[in-house]
Amino acid sequence: MIDGMRQVVDQMGRTVAVPDIPKKIISLVPSQTELLYDLDLAEHIVGQTVFCIYPQEHFKSVTKVGGTKKLNIQAIRDLQPDLIIGNKEENELSQIQELEKEFPVWMSDIYNLPDALEMIRQIGIVVSKQDKAEALVQKIEAGFNKIKSIQTKSLKVLYFIWRKPYMVAGRNTFINDMLKYCGLENAITERNSRYPEIDAENISSLKPDVIFLSSEPYPFKEKHIEEITHLCPSAKIRIVDGEMFTWYGSRLVNSPDYFHNMINSLL
Repeated sequence: MIDGMRQVVDQMGRTVAVPDIPKKIISLVPSQTELLYDLDLAEHIVGQTVFCIYPQEHFKSVTKVGGTKKLNIQAIRDLQPDLIIGNKEENELSQIQELEKEFPVWMSDIYNLPDALEMIRQIGIVVSKQDKAEALVQKIEAGFNKIKSIQTKSLKVLYFIWRKPYMVAGRNTFINDMLKYCGLENAITERNSRYPEIDAENISSLKPDVIFLSSEPYPFKEKHIEEITHLCPSAKIRIVDGEMFTWYGSRLVNSPDYFHNMINSLL
């Protein structure tokens, strides 16, 4: 083992040599960037993507390294990080492979709440903030335990993430796991397709009780409710905060209360 370095295994099962105490961190995922700030690492974050907008007070001052899918590799090289933190789904494999030839790259791989909590714990270890990470995990667990008793009479829901073409969240997604905690059943039954395209005929045939139009990645607005109502006039349609369903870092602290209020509006 190189002096000042240690071996860790990330959520993709990769062994990564990381510094004992990272000093120059680049984060490639918005929800994990926010987590790093909440672990009191602001002085060590030297780069983040253009989508890493929280906390807003740090957004303008930190160097941007492109988007999650289109990283600026040269900008990353110029910053000479001693740790890069990314995610299997949100970042492109080819770019991660290029970066890991030169820098320690730790990757998360998240499909459900337990994965997210494990990610927080593991990042806490990697950045030497174990106690803060564990306290955050316990707070998130307490919040989700409170909403386990939500009863929605097995309402079927379609969760829209895109328009033209319409795309919805499938079963093997973090969104699907969040829907379960809301006491809702995903109207998409196929387990192999994560974000299937769906046409107007299929939307109507699924007969969802509830339709969620997410604020991200497509920015659904109130004006789109009428459009969807024509397809499913009997469904209850809501614009929902996509960050609460997809940001798997410290923002999960806020999700249970949001889910509770949202479900109450449906009952």
